[in-house]
Amino acid sequence: MSMAAVSHRSAARLGGMTKRAAADAGLTVGVAATRTGVTIRTLHHWDAIGLVRPSGRTDSGYRLYTAADLARIHRVLIYRELGVPLDDIKTLLEAPAGDAMASLREQRDQLRERADRMHRMAGALDRLIEARESGILLSAEEQVEIFGRDWQPSWVEEARDQWGDTVQWAQYAERAAGRTAEHWQQIAAGVEALNAELAAACRAAVAPGSDQANALAERHRASIGAYFDCTHSMHVCLGRRYVTDPGFAAFYDDLAPGLATWLRDIIDANARVHGIDPESATWN
Repeated sequence: MSMAAVSHRSAARLGGMTKRAAADAGLTVGVAATRTGVTIRTLHHWDAIGLVRPSGRTDSGYRLYTAADLARIHRVLIYRELGVPLDDIKTLLEAPAGDAMASLREQRDQLRERADRMHRMAGALDRLIEARESGILLSAEEQVEIFGRDWQPSWVEEARDQWGDTVQWAQYAERAAGRTAEHWQQIAAGVEALNAELAAACRAAVAPGSDQANALAERHRASIGAYFDCTHSMHVCLGRRYVTDPGFAAFYDDLAPGLATWLRDIIDANARVHGIDPESATWN
């Protein structure tokens, strides 16, 4: 072998030894940050709190991270991704194997509980989205069964088209999202019972403004609250529609002759008691 070849091989070996020595000495904080995908600032913070301290320093005092340090960084990243607080991560990394396993199982159980909670929240959001789009989470058949043969499922779609951008529709959807068929049955039964009392009071010529009439008007307003918040001023606006809208007027007058007008009158009288002038009432 020529002297040149020997010299070349010696130089190559020396170069390899130099690279290994540099690797053993460690990586600068910038290179360690790039290798692990974290920021230099994060590594500085982890060093300051004792979570990941570099094993070496240069003569100038710069941090040097070894392969073992990088492995520790990766473990920290795994725990952080799982949602483990930094203080707990430090305890896990430094704990005996048995203690670490117990802590990991506890973190796993907490993650499962969180996942279940998030799943339930996602389901609730699905129902809210569906309720905002459809107005009521019941099939057409269920609606007719609960609300009566005269009920038209298309009414909900018409209401959404007309009021879908209002606060009241949003409230209606939010409340509808949490209701089952049984809940709607209870609401429908309550409305039916109230309508029967209103019809009976109308036939008995209960005077608008009397205590009995005001109490009935308040109960009627409260029944609307099952769908959205109804102020006394809004109640007056609804009372007007009971007279002017042919559908509403026919519905109430079928229960008792003149009921639509009488209901409007007791709503107006009750509103006056609460400081609302029916003549100037608006939808607010």
